[in-house]
Amino acid sequence: MTARLPVVVLGATGVVGQRFLRRLAAHPRFEVAHVCASEKSAGKRLKEAATWRLGGEEWAGLGDRVVAACDPDRAFAPVAFSALDADVAREVEPRYAERGALVFSNASAFRMEPDVPLLIPEVNAPHLALVHEQRRRRGRRGAIVCNPNCTATVLASALAPLRDVFGVEAAAMTSLQAVSGAGYPGVASLDVLGNVVPFIRNEEAKVEEETPKMLGRLEGGRVAPHPLAVSAACLRVAVVDGHTEAVSARLVGAPSPAAVREAFAGWRPPPIASGLPSAPRRAVVLHDADDRPQPRLDAESDGGLATHVGRVRACALFGVKFVVLGHNAERGAAGASVLNAELALAEGLL
Repeated sequence: MTARLPVVVLGATGVVGQRFLRRLAAHPRFEVAHVCASEKSAGKRLKEAATWRLGGEEWAGLGDRVVAACDPDRAFAPVAFSALDADVAREVEPRYAERGALVFSNASAFRMEPDVPLLIPEVNAPHLALVHEQRRRRGRRGAIVCNPNCTATVLASALAPLRDVFGVEAAAMTSLQAVSGAGYPGVASLDVLGNVVPFIRNEEAKVEEETPKMLGRLEGGRVAPHPLAVSAACLRVAVVDGHTEAVSARLVGAPSPAAVREAFAGWRPPPIASGLPSAPRRAVVLHDADDRPQPRLDAESDGGLATHVGRVRACALFGVKFVVLGHNAERGAAGASVLNAELALAEGLL
């Protein structure tokens, strides 16, 4: 059996950090060597530093691990999974990359840097080659690889089959976003129960900015953004996990809804992405029932890493419209970073 690579989890006490620990505890290729968090938590055991917020075994059996500060001089591994807030990530992640780690980040701090891959393995695996450009330009032994904003991830995962089969010219998206996307404790119950909050700070801009980069082409050491216009409206609703998005798209050639359904049903990601240890059985699942997908019924399937599409129908303005669902905390956070690291390992970068 191939030896497991040691990894460090940055921000291990938070909810996304806990999802990392749960995924990595029994991972076939990665092994948790260090758990890191703020100086306030450093020196404590995990189970003393924070409260476990997920289902399953508390702390994934790692509760007695001693928390270290997020400092590569004190806790280093060749693979770093970052669940840090953007402000902290901006300082910490480059230090790990300069020391030689490949940092797989959930933070927004470096997503739009031209030499940083904004990666979804099924959608844009060739973008991982930006790691070589980043190392060359910045003189780093390691590199930073970002997964996108969770809402943009769901949108890009649904648009990728349409890009590949037809070409996408424009998309308008309205999201109904789970409260877990705001972290813990997140949105106050009196604000969201029986209510819809029509504003999530910076979310719409991230979706509109990140989606063209993800769907773009790697050309000469940079990503040429996909030439599509994206309009996003992002709303918070009283759902625990799973972002639902209503999407209208204008496609090249104005294909019929039947042709779009056929494209979703027949699309497969590149073999290297399909063969990763955590890859879902189907990257995009097409639903036939009029009332699917639903967060309660579909978000957790395939470990939360599948993207679900349904209600494909004609749109009087754009040509076609549909509903898409993805697990914001897995496909849009911890699970996405683990998939990205698996791709880097498969590509020989680790």
